[in-house]
Amino acid sequence: MKSLAILGRREFLKDAVTIGSGLVLSVAIPPAIRPSLADSAAFHAFAPNAFIRIDPEGMVTLMMPMAEMGQGVHTALAMLLAEELEVSLEQVKLEQAPSDDSLYANPILHVQSTGASTSIRAFWTPLRQAGAVARRLLLTAAASRWGVAPDSCLAKRGVVIHISSSRQLRYGELVHAAAVLPVPPLESVPLKHPSQFTLVGTSARRLDTPDKVVGRAQFGIDMKLPQMAIAAVAISPAFGGRLKSLNEEAALAVRGVRQMVRLVNAVAAVADDTWAAKKALAAAAIEWDDGPNGQVSSEQIIRQLEEASAHPGAVARHDGDPERAMMSAVRVVEAVYQLPFLAHAAMEPMNCTVHMHKDSCDIWVGTQVPTLTQVQVAELTGLPKSAVRVHNQYLGGGFGRRLEPDGNLLAARIAQHVDGPVKVIWSREEDIQHDMYRPCYLDRISAALDARGIPVAWKHRLCGSSVYSRYHPNLIKNGVDPDAVAGAAQPPYDLPNIHVEFVRVEPPGIPTSLWRGVGPTHNTFVVESFIDELAHTVKRDPVEYRKSLLIHNPRALGVLMLAAKKADWGRTLPERWGRGVALQFAYGSFAAQVVEAQVGVDGRVRVHRIVCAIDCGMVVNPDTIAAQMEGGALFGLTAALYGEITLKKGRVMESNFNDYRPMRMNEAPIVETHIVQSSEPPGGVGEVATATVSPAVANAVFAATGKRIRRLPIKALDLSR
Repeated sequence: MKSLAILGRREFLKDAVTIGSGLVLSVAIPPAIRPSLADSAAFHAFAPNAFIRIDPEGMVTLMMPMAEMGQGVHTALAMLLAEELEVSLEQVKLEQAPSDDSLYANPILHVQSTGASTSIRAFWTPLRQAGAVARRLLLTAAASRWGVAPDSCLAKRGVVIHISSSRQLRYGELVHAAAVLPVPPLESVPLKHPSQFTLVGTSARRLDTPDKVVGRAQFGIDMKLPQMAIAAVAISPAFGGRLKSLNEEAALAVRGVRQMVRLVNAVAAVADDTWAAKKALAAAAIEWDDGPNGQVSSEQIIRQLEEASAHPGAVARHDGDPERAMMSAVRVVEAVYQLPFLAHAAMEPMNCTVHMHKDSCDIWVGTQVPTLTQVQVAELTGLPKSAVRVHNQYLGGGFGRRLEPDGNLLAARIAQHVDGPVKVIWSREEDIQHDMYRPCYLDRISAALDARGIPVAWKHRLCGSSVYSRYHPNLIKNGVDPDAVAGAAQPPYDLPNIHVEFVRVEPPGIPTSLWRGVGPTHNTFVVESFIDELAHTVKRDPVEYRKSLLIHNPRALGVLMLAAKKADWGRTLPERWGRGVALQFAYGSFAAQVVEAQVGVDGRVRVHRIVCAIDCGMVVNPDTIAAQMEGGALFGLTAALYGEITLKKGRVMESNFNDYRPMRMNEAPIVETHIVQSSEPPGGVGEVATATVSPAVANAVFAATGKRIRRLPIKALDLSR
């Protein structure tokens, strides 16, 4: 597709053509100067590509570039289009877009990728523009047929109406005429004022729910093809290990087993069904060479972080003169925080179906990065990129795990040895023990307080792995990973003298990656726990203390006070109960949470209530926001209470939901969501609640017991000390 910068604004939608069945609109919006991915406050310039098709029956098809993994993005993006096109959601159907960065790249991430809470931010303006321009073309076509002025007509629910005569024409009756009309310049097609919205901002039913309820929805793991084989995999239990030997004869003796595939670091049993494949792996008695990381342990990694934290890092922010302010302070407060590796543990384990042909390859998978999969499989096979076809399915949970193509590449390697299609399914144990983990972190933080207890200096040294150095190396500037410092380099508070630095520490052999919230899940815990420590040090109420530091941040102050009000902050609680509060700015949104927690006589923590307040700018579907806040809060709470990946002899010790446990249904607290009505551009939602809940619950535990939590997960407390 030629960009509008080349075509000129009056050429917008010039590719609209009639292809037998109706009007096809190819939309290209020119890129403006794009903000840095780290600058989540400035996501207001977008450059997406989207495709709309309207058939003679008036049905609108939106080619959907984003992946649906439960976050409701398919419905929300359809709402944006439908709002300006003046059709109901029932008139919109979706087709998953093919893998093509030139047409469907997320303009914030610059590839066809669903992540970083960007979908609504990226498509907020372009999809509305697409609908508005299409509506103008249809109005013009109807007016021409009636011999009236276009402004004497209006569009409503897929029908053009001549106001004075009440004549009507369905969109489907106009598509052929509209397709050949000259395209109006963008500036002549104003978008609706939010006061005119009839769909955006309402609680619309999700488009994907009916198929999911009756079982028609197709997830990657549901894929079935004629003569398809099933492959179970065993990957070297030690990171960087290699296959030493296996008893192939015993494995092939298992009924239903077709073949064994040996790779450098993995073995696949290819069989008629999953059970036969798993039995074959057990019978194979596989032996491994653990390789160079065979003695790596959690203790070793923590020592590595502790040693690194004694040295300066890359400067992420330096304002004022923190050193001088420290020397003149009335009091200096210091703390060290530690966070563990975390797995994604999505409900749908890793899987991928591949059919390797002589000159092409078909892949059926639920992935957040279809084009990255396409490119890497093309490199692996030597096929041209266009010959690798990725058929994206629903995702049974992503959380960042399916931003990585490693499982798809493994399936492609196995498929190279298999005649016909093969579905590769990881066991839960393989999924957890060969994840791409949220990094382990260790932070040193200090603040200098004046006579009023207000911080006059703030120093934060954070140590951990750099995910972006592998995933987005072009975004690393002067040694600073923007994700690693997200939530730390720009805390919401007024801090006149601040120094933040990042010490990159890569654990030996352990792969780290994006996890629902990534940097903010780490830094929000540290910053909000420490702010709470400062408040209690100077004997101030934690909400009032934060309020005093938010004079110049009204949106942050707004969510803080809303959450506190809705949570009845200050109301007396029973013994060993406490309330904790936390605040954050990330992904272009402001959020606050208040947690009510109880600490039992056995030291176990039970969270009863979470009150969320969010200012995410303009709201598309409030039901989706509430669902995302609930899901994110429970995802983050699970990690705060139980989440920890530990290593011994190069191996991950956790293996399934018994020892890497999710929150049980009977443990789930009430989650309330309160949305600030805002006219600001949309912010992200999917990852916001995950980061805020961990410091809120840690602060609630302190309020209940006086015991400060500086290391996650919380687990059970020793109340005897």
